[in-house]
Amino acid sequence: MMKPLAADDGTQNGSSPTGTQTLMRGLAVVHAVAAGARDLMQIAAAVGTTRSTTHRLASCLVQERYLRFSLNTGYALGPKLIELGFQAREEVSLSVVARPFLESLAEQTNDTIHLAVRDADDVIYLDKIPGKKGLEMRSRVGHRMPIATTGVGKALMLELTEDRWKDLYEKRTFAHSADSAKLLKKGSWTEFLEHMQQYAKGGFSFDLEDNEPSIRCVAAPIRDASHAIVAAISVSSTLPYMPYKRMQALIPIVKQAAAAISTELGAAAT
Repeated sequence: MMKPLAADDGTQNGSSPTGTQTLMRGLAVVHAVAAGARDLMQIAAAVGTTRSTTHRLASCLVQERYLRFSLNTGYALGPKLIELGFQAREEVSLSVVARPFLESLAEQTNDTIHLAVRDADDVIYLDKIPGKKGLEMRSRVGHRMPIATTGVGKALMLELTEDRWKDLYEKRTFAHSADSAKLLKKGSWTEFLEHMQQYAKGGFSFDLEDNEPSIRCVAAPIRDASHAIVAAISVSSTLPYMPYKRMQALIPIVKQAAAAISTELGAAAT
């Protein structure tokens, strides 16, 4: 097992126990490598630790397989994270329960299918079935996106207050391509609110190229036994395959699939 490292740069006198400080530093090293840091200098700058402390943390993480290191490429995420990622995914019963319904929806539509959950102000994709029309979207399992820019995100927002909608609308990030950023900036809060009110009333949501240029989707929320929204699914395709008329026709299909998953999670049929 990984042994805690003693703090050596004066932080052991802080408010947190030394073991907690070491744990947080180790996690920070992993995050720095995930963000692209490849050598000790880059990692130390990102984490804010000395070179010697960074080296000990990184070496320990390599030993425990959370990181890997090669002379040619430097540090990278290690196989232990892959193992834990798959284990965590398997332990989320939602993914297992939803999969047959996602496959059925994919068969019906031939489009890309997503399953996502909320994490703070973002959505995280738990599952994805690529479409059969030769299209590839940037979404992937484990990918995180701002909640107010995606169809599944808006479905997860349906029961929030209008004040919360506005807060999430204003927190949208534009760390995309220039074209995507323009699309994200297009449209006012008033338009966003009108759409969200329509979606909340109808129990569905749309992505009208808000997140990715030329990509549209139809989404619906998934509820648990308490009838709370816990996830969302969507059908996505490019503009030529997803005119507004087809989006309207997909609403009951996507809602039916979401309702079926909800029933499996214990939600009463409505």
